[in-house]
Amino acid sequence: MDSKALNSVLSEIIKKKQELETIDYNDPRYDEVEDALHDLEDSFVEEYGDYLEEKLQEVHDKFCPNTDVLSPTAYIGKGVLVDLEKYPGKEVRLVLNSNPTSIALAVRDKQEIVWKAE
Repeated sequence: MDSKALNSVLSEIIKKKQELETIDYNDPRYDEVEDALHDLEDSFVEEYGDYLEEKLQEVHDKFCPNTDVLSPTAYIGKGVLVDLEKYPGKEVRLVLNSNPTSIALAVRDKQEIVWKAE
């Protein structure tokens, strides 16, 4: 598994998501940027989906076994809400980050890395 290539594609997706968030839906570029994002995500899942789903399953099994694993692209950006006994009553998300590629538990403004690509 080429972790540098994984990180590069993941970084591109994050940048494209950020770009899309800055564009109003009525902007003529919106559809173009959105299509480019979907193409990046599709390629990402095709190339790294199985690997990342396996890693996400390991993280879910360890920290939040009552929450279903979603597509890896769902974890990019804002992340996925999960049930975590360690933080009762708090909003906890699993987030797929880049630089380096990692999965983090995010509680408010703090993140704890629970997996990192090697």
